[in-house]
Amino acid sequence: MTRTQQEELGTFCLVLHTHLPWLSHHGSWPVGEEWLYQSWSAAYDPVFNVLNRLAGEGRTDLVTLGITPVLAAQLDDPYTITNYQSWLSDWQWRAAGMTASADTQTRRMGAWEAGRARIVLDSFDKNWSRGGSPTLRGLLDAGAIELLGGPATHPFQPLLREEVTRFGLEVGLDDTQLRIGSRPQGIWAPECGYRPGLANIYESAGVGHFMMDGPTLRHIGVDTDQAHPISGTDVIAFGRDLDVTYRVWSPKRGYPGGKWYRDFHSHNHEWGFRHQRVTSRTTASQDKEPYDPQRASEAVRIDVEDFIDTVANRLRTIRAERGRPGLTVAAFDTELFGHWWLEGPEWLEAVLRRLPAAGIRVTTLRGAIESGHVGDPISPESGSWGSGKDWHIWNGEAVQAMVSDHYNAQTRVLEYLKGLDPALGRNPVADQLVRDLLLALASDWAFMVSHDSAADYAWSRHHD
Repeated sequence: MTRTQQEELGTFCLVLHTHLPWLSHHGSWPVGEEWLYQSWSAAYDPVFNVLNRLAGEGRTDLVTLGITPVLAAQLDDPYTITNYQSWLSDWQWRAAGMTASADTQTRRMGAWEAGRARIVLDSFDKNWSRGGSPTLRGLLDAGAIELLGGPATHPFQPLLREEVTRFGLEVGLDDTQLRIGSRPQGIWAPECGYRPGLANIYESAGVGHFMMDGPTLRHIGVDTDQAHPISGTDVIAFGRDLDVTYRVWSPKRGYPGGKWYRDFHSHNHEWGFRHQRVTSRTTASQDKEPYDPQRASEAVRIDVEDFIDTVANRLRTIRAERGRPGLTVAAFDTELFGHWWLEGPEWLEAVLRRLPAAGIRVTTLRGAIESGHVGDPISPESGSWGSGKDWHIWNGEAVQAMVSDHYNAQTRVLEYLKGLDPALGRNPVADQLVRDLLLALASDWAFMVSHDSAADYAWSRHHD
């Protein structure tokens, strides 16, 4: 029997933020194009396949999917499409080489890898050989997703000059409209970065809703169990529910750290694969146990049930405290599902199937608004989803040189543009200058430096 709205515990929204910086022609291994192809094969492909399967069954409003324009451009670029196919073929050949090993475990894992490679190669021919936009458009036309747009190159908007903030957002929304034929109504604010006044910029660009992190709301005494308009605007903010989100993944815990899951950090340099399991959080890489795909699948089933219980209990608490059905929004980087956590897409599909059976309505952010999960206007202060929930990842001591360079670059470019004669029309030099400025302002480089993750690569990209 179909559950009525009165019987439902409440509403669950899953938001996936899909983003990589511009990597094409900027190095290969261990970061650079390899980063793109690993994420494409391990996360974007299986996650899109999950959504396509569910859409094929008539399921709608499954997830809210943000894809940054800078990533969408790479998924549509003939250069990266061609090289991605070559990368997949190399994956298959390396796996085939393992099957000739004298070691039984190596042969077994080689056959497993080769099977995975064949599946992804088949999916490439079907879904990606003409670029990512056609596949994305299919999910939109089927009503399976709501698409979030955003600024062109994923800058940390609170630190930008207002003119650059406005322009970068307009360019990003225009780019998405060109690729898929419609303009997104909502955006993913990069890094969930917020400062007072940003909502006014969003409203002038036609944005109706956006994501911020839960602590930005809770800092002013507001819970995440409803969305809220930003005072003085019609723009609605959704807060990420960390109690639910962190059950899956947080800086210190979450399902991907389970002992049976494939370990992301252990790497076999002879064959180029990761064939160890987590074992424990304290086990050294060289001491990790061999990965067993069957045991990992069994662990997925346990963690699916745990998550269903977590969401249900959260919604029961909201109903008991507020006397009404509540809302919980879980938000993650898409790359978590498959790239970082190999078993993530399997978990994702099972969760999307199981939640409705548990009396939980699954919908998009747009669907939550239409269902009335909107409270009173609020006036949030500054915040982000970075560690500490402040801005220090993007303007702290480790990246002060970047902050200074970014401000000076914006100032110089704006002054240059003001000196151009509009009567002369478009200027290709100015176009390239602005394009390079937007790429330079990407938040990724400061993030990588602050976390000491491929910091040399990040500094090199910044200086370039």
